[in-house]
Amino acid sequence: MKFYAVARGRKTGIFTSWPDAQCQVKGFAGARFKSFKTKQEALAFLEDPSYTNPASLTKNFDSPPKKNKTGQEPADYEYPENAVMVYTDGGAIGNPGPGGYGVVFETGETFSGGFNLTTNNRMELLAVIVALEALKEETLPICLHSDSRYVVNGITKNWAKAWKRKGWKKADGSPAMNPDLWERLLDLLPGLDIRFIWVKGHAGNPLNEACDHLANSTARMPGLPDDTGYLKSRKDSA
Repeated sequence: MKFYAVARGRKTGIFTSWPDAQCQVKGFAGARFKSFKTKQEALAFLEDPSYTNPASLTKNFDSPPKKNKTGQEPADYEYPENAVMVYTDGGAIGNPGPGGYGVVFETGETFSGGFNLTTNNRMELLAVIVALEALKEETLPICLHSDSRYVVNGITKNWAKAWKRKGWKKADGSPAMNPDLWERLLDLLPGLDIRFIWVKGHAGNPLNEACDHLANSTARMPGLPDDTGYLKSRKDSA
């Protein structure tokens, strides 16, 4: 069981479910909150004046951080006001094998799809691409949550941009995988105020779990199409 301490929000205190705590902090400028394994730790967080005194807060989204530079778990993440919340997930059975992706918006809108032969990383990437294609005209801040460090680090640590500059080669000269999808993802970023946030998978977050369910159920559907990008990469490396 986790305890969610809200030091600044619509209602402060300790909550025992993430959805209840999220209602207090989503869209609340300067919200401060964190999850703990024990109630005692949560109480100590609330009693720390550096968290509850607005004048002591150095991190406030009235002055937004640089775009695409987060990579933090939402349990202690300070969300910008009126942010669009979206979760993505993807995977392949067998890796490679039949695969699917899922996209879930906090508003309830969902997207999913899959292929008969693909990889975990390709489905994680495609989930993000589908989410951002749906948001390409969005002007509000976007908080995109993924449990793929490959995807989040690829953007927040500028790995993908470095691979592209080197002709889709890694620092050691080996090929960077999935250049077709990374290219699509990078092309979607300009003009968006987006933060990529890593979340731990299978940790009880309802929206992450919903994405995982969509991805897995789609991967098991009959008659899935070919992932032409994956097939081409296999042919090129043969």
